[in-house]
Amino acid sequence: MDKHLYQTGLIGNCAYLAHVHKNTNIEWLCWPRFDSSFMFGGLLDRQKGGEFSILPQGEYTSYQYYLENTNILCTEIECESGKYRVTDFAPRFYQYERYFKPLMLVRKVEVLSGSPRICVTCKPVRCYGKEQFEALRGSSHVEYVGEDEKIRLTTNVPINYVFDHQEFTLNETKYLVLTYGKHLEAPLVSTMESFLRETIMYWRTWIKRTSIAQFHQEVVIRSALVLKIHQFEDTGAVIAASTTSLPEFPGSGRNWDYRYCWMRDTYYILTALNHIGHFSEMENYFNYITDISFNELNRYQPLYGVTGKKQLIEKELELDGYLGNKPVRIGNQAYEHIQNDIYGQVLISVLPLYTDHRFIFSERKDSARVVEYLLKKIEFTIDEKDAGIWEFRNFANIHCYTNLFQWAGCMAAAKMARTIGNADLEQRALALRDRAAAHIESCYNEERQVYTHAAGSDHLDASTLQLIMMGYLDPASEKARKHLEALEKELKTPKGLFYRYLHADDFGKPKATFLVCAFWYVEALACVGRIEEAQEEFSKLLQYSNHLMLFSEDVDEETGSQWGNFPQAYSHVGLMNAAYRIAMKLDKPSFA
Repeated sequence: MDKHLYQTGLIGNCAYLAHVHKNTNIEWLCWPRFDSSFMFGGLLDRQKGGEFSILPQGEYTSYQYYLENTNILCTEIECESGKYRVTDFAPRFYQYERYFKPLMLVRKVEVLSGSPRICVTCKPVRCYGKEQFEALRGSSHVEYVGEDEKIRLTTNVPINYVFDHQEFTLNETKYLVLTYGKHLEAPLVSTMESFLRETIMYWRTWIKRTSIAQFHQEVVIRSALVLKIHQFEDTGAVIAASTTSLPEFPGSGRNWDYRYCWMRDTYYILTALNHIGHFSEMENYFNYITDISFNELNRYQPLYGVTGKKQLIEKELELDGYLGNKPVRIGNQAYEHIQNDIYGQVLISVLPLYTDHRFIFSERKDSARVVEYLLKKIEFTIDEKDAGIWEFRNFANIHCYTNLFQWAGCMAAAKMARTIGNADLEQRALALRDRAAAHIESCYNEERQVYTHAAGSDHLDASTLQLIMMGYLDPASEKARKHLEALEKELKTPKGLFYRYLHADDFGKPKATFLVCAFWYVEALACVGRIEEAQEEFSKLLQYSNHLMLFSEDVDEETGSQWGNFPQAYSHVGLMNAAYRIAMKLDKPSFA
């Protein structure tokens, strides 16, 4: 099998995300929200997915890159008649005391050499490709109308060329501006040039205000930019990925909708944001988690919609699927699962409200009630079997990882209780901590000197690397060293990749490695003092990006192919946290 890499880049403005293929086509764009139907979905179906491309006739070559330290994407096309560049961006900048982030896709097309002949094709679709928009010709725009939805393409390309998909000679800079809802009424050229300048300035200023060490700084910057635009700023939710149904491995049937916010990611996301010093994103995410917390009487769901929606009913669509991989799913049945690590995740996530002095502690109202409320959620579930971090659909166990986060959550609760001077609450938290620790120890295999994935199980799981990173095991201890060695021996590949696990699940044995686990492994190496190995393994993992330093969820160990939803925020967060851990261990002067 040839090496498979995703051929798209991602743009966004914290209101929407879009994938731009190296062939200039908008392969994926969901409006008006991250989890809405696609307007362009060629990623999943060439016929029903619509198209928005700017292409020459005949053969051409393509080169794609980001403007440095931005989420603005350039695609250069060279053909027989000349060369041109398409600059794609989602406007974002500060204006009128708030961030301007419209549902607007801007495409600037400029000549680089010769007189290229090009054709603009714009065919959006509705309801996941079930319906077409009616195209209405205007004087300088095409309006696409469908029931209660209306989008408009405003352009200085002769409108008949666009409407009739007619080839023309590109002899001056052209602009194509696609908008949802409110249409562009301002002058086209000067307004778009202003938007481009302001958006470039916004992203570069955002990066200048980011704390990133010198260790592989360029790739960490790109990961930070990726993470930023996966936050739905209106509510603060951070989604796992912008796509659905990109297979974990060809023919596996493991095709899931990742356009939602997983509670299990909370700790890692907040850690990454804290490391790079972006407080407002953390605070916005806190608000999202807090709103969900006080809207749940007993249980958290493993995941929620970007607005906190609970019912994410899973459906299959009549689409061809990515490279023919079916089924294509929207919604995610995992919202019904029992996944008990998330209570600890939430407790850890609210800890900064009590210990981080950037928050004003006097603003915390009913502090004891808040801690008790969250602690009760662990008390309610601490002895219960669950689906675990990997969301097994037909298996329930006492999972080591679940109880690790309950242990850590209780530690956080005890710390918060001490901060507010509530000794009774502190004692309750510590007692629950000890119960969680007992469950963790029930997963320890004395003979093999390793923690298995669940009580009574012989199977190993990469999630137990977190025992070392989260301090349950002393990184300097023999127990931590032996545990890491056992995981390496069974789950690590020769090229530095890591399987989540190798035992059969609901869909058989996994065939692809899970990239974030490899970054966890790098972190664990750094924790136990194997710092040179950590650096080497980190560098190895960089080869598994696409042409834009974007990482997928899964990687085939044999070919290095990218699979799974893309780009995967979880993978980029793992990269950021691993790089930070190594940088802190190195701690050397910049000139060294």
